[in-house]
Formats: sequence, structure tokens, C-alpha cells
Amino acid sequence: MSKLVRDRIPEIMRREGKTPDVGRVTGERLREALKDKLVEEALELRAAASAAADVRAELVDVLEVADAIVDAYGLDRAEIEELKKKKHAERGGFKEGYYLKTS
Repeated sequence: MSKLVRDRIPEIMRREGKTPDVGRVTGERLREALKDKLVEEALELRAAASAAADVRAELVDVLEVADAIVDAYGLDRAEIEELKKKKHAERGGFKEGYYLKTS
């Protein structure tokens, strides 16, 4: 199974005496791989134990991938933050815990 890994993983594997079979992706393939990685990390966050430390560890991975997506698409972080604030002002956040029931 092929998957995107953190930049230092091949180096770490080699230090452990392993021989990783790695390649590199760039451009659109990297952007698609990052979106796949975001889903993978989100599922790991979903599966994390309820302890704050477990959630924190998985959330770090989600945020790291999100940052990489920002870079891969050449997005402006300040603009992203402004859009986030605008959407929050218009639609709210998730602090109240409203859960829309479907019939």
C-alpha cells in the first residue's frame, strides 16, 4: 500500500535498519495525495481515544497536513484565516453542539 508520509520517515526507517521503498510526488499528484492524507488523519482522529492527549496527538497530524495543503496550493494563510472568520460570523462555529436530526 502506498501512502504519503512525513518527510523524515524514510530517514528514520533507514536509521532503524530498514530499506524503505520510496518515491516522490509533486504538483497535482502531491495535492491529491495530501487530500487523501487529510482524510486518513481525520479518520485516525475520529478513532482516537477520548483522552485529550490522544486527541491532541492526532489533531497535530491533521493540522500538519492542512498546513501542507495550504502550501501545495500556494494559498495565503492570512486570507484563509479571514475567510474562516467571515464564515464563522455568518454561519457560526461548532461550540454549541447543535446536532441536526434527520427524519
